[in-house]
Amino acid sequence: QVQLVESGGGLVQPGGSLRLSCTTSGSIFRINAMGWYRQVPGKERELVAVKPSGGSTNYADSVKGRFTCARDNVKNTLDLQMNSLKPEDTAVYYCNAKVVEGGTGRLLEVWGQGTLVTVSS
Repeated sequence: QVQLVESGGGLVQPGGSLRLSCTTSGSIFRINAMGWYRQVPGKERELVAVKPSGGSTNYADSVKGRFTCARDNVKNTLDLQMNSLKPEDTAVYYCNAKVVEGGTGRLLEVWGQGTLVTVSS
């Protein structure tokens, strides 16, 4: 079973920085894309950044220039460096991966459990 685990969330003041990490486990043949999404209670989950294999990262307009996504294709991890954080960045952040499962070849979409980021003074 493929699993994703996020870490690095917490409370930060406006203008501050946080780094989120997403690690994978389980039988993975290939990851086609990994990304970060976020959700505020009562609203739909929205894309933050997605990085396909061999392609450039696609960022939401609201985070361009402030957030940077870094993927390690060997370790199958994905980090999100968040700078110049704003109160409106407060949300639960979820890691997502589109995976080809090892052994079965099944295409899976996997979500982590989420990590809370709170931006407040």
